Amino acid sequence: MNLPNILSISRIPMVFLIVYFMEKELAYWAFVFFLISALTDWLDGYLARKCCQITDFGKFMDALADKVLTVGLFVALLALGKLPDWALFLVLLIVTREFLVTGLRLVAAGKGRVLSAEKLGKWKTALQMVTIGLFLMIDLDLSLDFTFQCYKCGEVIFSVATILTVISGSSYLFKNRDVFRDEVEASLHK
Repeated sequence: MNLPNILSISRIPMVFLIVYFMEKELAYWAFVFFLISALTDWLDGYLARKCCQITDFGKFMDALADKVLTVGLFVALLALGKLPDWALFLVLLIVTREFLVTGLRLVAAGKGRVLSAEKLGKWKTALQMVTIGLFLMIDLDLSLDFTFQCYKCGEVIFSVATILTVISGSSYLFKNRDVFRDEVEASLHK
């Protein structure tokens, strides 16, 4: 266990803390802890590369922690009425993509392979985090105009992030389709 891996793992309990603050209408604290979580996403990778501490566990846990953070907060934002009504469909697309990719990674891990995140996936995560940040900023009560701008920008970036989520997931599944093909072939030969 090294510092980059600890930072990755820290994002998982942070989700519960952020949601707690959201529920208690402590918007400032929800936003601050979200920023800290988002920062750990960048910092864990930076430290792992700089200190030569890249591990298979770290690659897997970083991606998993990102999914728990983003999906958990999208579900919380939806449940607390912070997202537009039409966002349910987009959240379902995101959740589906994340389950499929995580399932693929688990099957690959069972075969001794580690599937790292790709650039498109990193951009997807970055846009999802920007979206979450914008929707969290709405409750900061800075000004009516600022709140409106955050909401409108959040809607647009959320739509773009979801499109990128579907594209990156489809690309990732296609590039690694041999993982599932091997499973199907093995089950046919039994």
